[in-house]
Amino acid sequence: MKTLLERDLLVHQSALNLQAYRQELLASNIANADTPNYKARDVQFREALDAAVGRRWGGPLALATTHSSHLEGKTSLSPEAFVRYRTEQQSSVDGNTVSLDVERAAFAENTVHYEASITFINGLLRSMQMAITGQQ
Repeated sequence: MKTLLERDLLVHQSALNLQAYRQELLASNIANADTPNYKARDVQFREALDAAVGRRWGGPLALATTHSSHLEGKTSLSPEAFVRYRTEQQSSVDGNTVSLDVERAAFAENTVHYEASITFINGLLRSMQMAITGQQ
């Protein structure tokens, strides 16, 4: 049985991993703003986070093994499963769907969310350390 601390840390750890992956996608979009036929991509963050922490199916699924030497399978979905092409805002002659304004805004928003997740983790760990040491 997972403790409250483990569960909270799992949510924030999953969020940090997804935000880091999203930051890479957004940076890739910005870097390819002038690439012909490049299609901007983004992560469906809420669905990916729900799947990462096991909310989608009511908890992680366990795979059945029929032999003792079978390896355990991983049941979590990778963030790539939640990548979607961004809806085109304005048509371009070269087929590129990157809008630098949209990408920069999403990049800045994701940065704020990433920093907030780190702040939550620091606060959670600080409060646990104070509870353990008995400080107020």
